[in-house]
Amino acid sequence: MPEPLEEAVKACKQHLGTSALFSALINMLYIAPSIYMMQVYDRVVPTDGKLTLLFLTLVVALAMITQALLETMRSRLLARAGLRLDRLLSGDILARLMSQTRPVNVGQAMREFDTLRQTLGGPAAIALFDAPWTPIYLLVATMIHPLLGLMTLVGGAILFGLAVGNERATKPGLMKANMANAAAYQSQDAAMANGEVVRALGMRDAIVNRQLIDRRQGLSLQTQAQFAGGRWSAASKFTRMFLQSLALGLGAYLAVERQISSGSIIAASILMSRALQPVEMLVSAWASVLQARSALTTLSSLYEKTVSPHQLDRTQLPDPRGEVEVEKVIVRAPGREDYLLKAVSFKLIPGETIGVVGASGAGKTTLARVVAGALVPDAGAVRIDGANMTDWDSDKLARHIGYLPQDSALMAGSIKDNISRFGRYVGDDAEAMDADVVKAAQAAGVHEMILKLPKGYDSVLGPMGRGLSAGQAQRVALARALYRDPVLLVLDEPNSALDADGEANLTRALQGAKARGATIMIVAHRTGILAGADRLMVLRDGAIERLGPKDEVLDKLAGKETKPQGNVVRIEGTARP
Repeated sequence: MPEPLEEAVKACKQHLGTSALFSALINMLYIAPSIYMMQVYDRVVPTDGKLTLLFLTLVVALAMITQALLETMRSRLLARAGLRLDRLLSGDILARLMSQTRPVNVGQAMREFDTLRQTLGGPAAIALFDAPWTPIYLLVATMIHPLLGLMTLVGGAILFGLAVGNERATKPGLMKANMANAAAYQSQDAAMANGEVVRALGMRDAIVNRQLIDRRQGLSLQTQAQFAGGRWSAASKFTRMFLQSLALGLGAYLAVERQISSGSIIAASILMSRALQPVEMLVSAWASVLQARSALTTLSSLYEKTVSPHQLDRTQLPDPRGEVEVEKVIVRAPGREDYLLKAVSFKLIPGETIGVVGASGAGKTTLARVVAGALVPDAGAVRIDGANMTDWDSDKLARHIGYLPQDSALMAGSIKDNISRFGRYVGDDAEAMDADVVKAAQAAGVHEMILKLPKGYDSVLGPMGRGLSAGQAQRVALARALYRDPVLLVLDEPNSALDADGEANLTRALQGAKARGATIMIVAHRTGILAGADRLMVLRDGAIERLGPKDEVLDKLAGKETKPQGNVVRIEGTARP
């Protein structure tokens, strides 16, 4: 088990240890009804001892009340152990998942963790605590008569065999069902995120049918596993109940033979039942035990392959000035052999603006993601003020970077939350944050638009930033990029959804950022936004085809011009005024 997981479990040691102690007391008290029966039949009935019966009844009632209280406290302790495990690990797991630069099914990973946490506080954990007491009951039954102890031992072996058979019968099916259900959930989330496109293109019934097929496949596998587990559970329950009755019959026979007392008949049945009950509970809860073990394997793999961003011991570097150096950066396409970027190298100095153009699929967006720190390259390095970007604390560095992706990527929450990058959740000063939010919105030319919304800056957006038009969302995302005057701006097609007023505001915002010395990279198809660019980079098939002063690059590309369209000349996806 990886060290962080092991430490988290150790932190729950007190809860688990106390639960084990309570389990010991509970199981000791479970013997009380057996002793009560023996005393009633062996002492009260033969002597007509009514006062003895009263005191025995009071004692067993007190024992049962104590047992009930202990069971309640044990359940609460196990639940609190699950809560502590959540406090210790959930944030770290999410941080590790969110730090990955390749797509990861975050929801499924957290569901795996919740499965593990819930198993810790569920019936399976209680059965595991009670199981070690089966030998104690076996010993007590043997003390009454060796044949009763032998029957208990044989019954326990049979139930253990049923538990092993249950695992072998259900484990493969449950693993396949879990994988199928995870894929179905992931596909469902993706379909819901693109609900508007689904409706607009008339794909609703097709997507619904596809989701139903995926769900049925997962449910079919899960149902088959449950059917198999149900058969084993039923066999286990029948075995325990039959053995309990058989113990009653054996006790009666031994009593007739004068080898045990009459009171021992009922006691033998109770002891047999109690000895076999934890084993039966394990058989019934075996599916959840297997799921928890699978979840533990998944989480162990995550911890072995990742490092918590909070555990990295980095030297605190001074605030960056905005010098960027890209050194032979290579990015491979996920799951394929081809390259999205091929040994790309260039340098930017503070206050410089560079435009990046090229045909679709040339690698422009990938390059923007790499420079912004959203994607770690497979080879090469991106340096900020001479230091490798990986040597910085990612969150602290990101405060000095403004990134505007193609799809705006606004999140559920208020507009103020989105612009402030949800700073209130990390303790940012509320008054200063409000001032900086308004300043960024004014710089992006979106302040007046926000004020016209029903709740202004406190207007709440839905998932994926729903509630704004594409142009409004892009302008809010620009304000987020400009929040607190970052020294590096990376804008991926920042004018793709803007009207003339929006583009004019964008131009003014870029001029203001350049005037204060920010380094700016702009990926664009509509090159009107590149009027203030100092240099122009042309990408082709993931490599730099040309790089130099804007006018010089455009002049060198003049031989590839198509016929003029008004006052615009089209050059391989770019337009020259």
